[in-house]
Amino acid sequence: MRTSVRALVGAALAAVTLTAANPAPAQAATTLTMLGADVSSLQRTLDLGGRYYTASGTQADPYDILKGAGANYMRLRVWNNPASGYNNKAKVLQQAKAIKAKGLKLLIDFHYSDTWADPGKQYPPAAWSSHSLSQLQTDVYNYTYDVCTALKAQGTTPDSVQIGNEINVGMLWPKGQVVNSDFGPLASLLKQGYTATKACNSGTQVMIHTADADSDANARWFYDGIKAAGVSWDVTALSYYCMWHGTLANLYNVIADVRSRYGKPVVVVETAYMYTTADADSEKNSIPGTTTCDGQPATKAGQGTEFSWIQNTARNAGAIGVFYWEPTWYAIKGNGWDPANINGTGDGWDNMATFDATGKFNSAVKWTP
Repeated sequence: MRTSVRALVGAALAAVTLTAANPAPAQAATTLTMLGADVSSLQRTLDLGGRYYTASGTQADPYDILKGAGANYMRLRVWNNPASGYNNKAKVLQQAKAIKAKGLKLLIDFHYSDTWADPGKQYPPAAWSSHSLSQLQTDVYNYTYDVCTALKAQGTTPDSVQIGNEINVGMLWPKGQVVNSDFGPLASLLKQGYTATKACNSGTQVMIHTADADSDANARWFYDGIKAAGVSWDVTALSYYCMWHGTLANLYNVIADVRSRYGKPVVVVETAYMYTTADADSEKNSIPGTTTCDGQPATKAGQGTEFSWIQNTARNAGAIGVFYWEPTWYAIKGNGWDPANINGTGDGWDNMATFDATGKFNSAVKWTP
């Protein structure tokens, strides 16, 4: 089913030719109001004594540095019971206070897992592992409502939430996995997350997030599927990494299509680009230095230019926001990628951060409306 849909849509879509520097809009460009950064690893860095510096070398609060570069929205992932004790409810509450104190908006990214959830793995938290679909529906409602109301109670109500992270083929596998294009089980979970969020705070936007910026056919398959199953959502959220998801022209096509097809705002909630080919720690870089895009080198200038082009493309396609993923995650010993071994693993993202190995910010990176 998915293959046939991809072929049909691929044949129907007209190609859009864009230049990387100035993607030509087929419609009036929008303003990017959600200028975001995912700073989920930041609290651990600070707790370990990591420091952040402006481009000129002055030590400063990392939120102030990001805000000074144009960011106005921070994103935090929440894991149910991670072994590291980071990115759990308590740490999210702590970090949310710091974010809101800076006048920044807050996006909470529910993984509904004890560890990373993405297109290749969507495993339930250990406490839910034996639960039926019906029980998982209750779990999603209760957990979403609990985290949201705890944030609200301390004066840091989330402005947006994601019900799941990169749920291309579902979440809480196997119960919530989409099999043979049956979206019913997943839809039953997403509906609970939406209802719980609105019960907590009706003004909080609910995002549904996939990493389908690489394929308009896949995006249609997924969002058509949940729409037909009666799922409500407020914002369509996508991940875009040029190394994995293709050209800027492709990104433009997907954004423009899902925006018009579903009549909802679109946000790129994850993107990033490398500033170096070097590896600052013992952990192999997630994106090797040979994987560059659009002729942009793995330099600070190249990182800034590529991020600007991604924002231009999103804006011209009608999106309302772009988030840089983990710009503050430079290599600090003890802040590893694996929550089950945070001290023993390293940071594969250090060459993609916007702070270099000494904690100095790349001034070429700017968030622009």
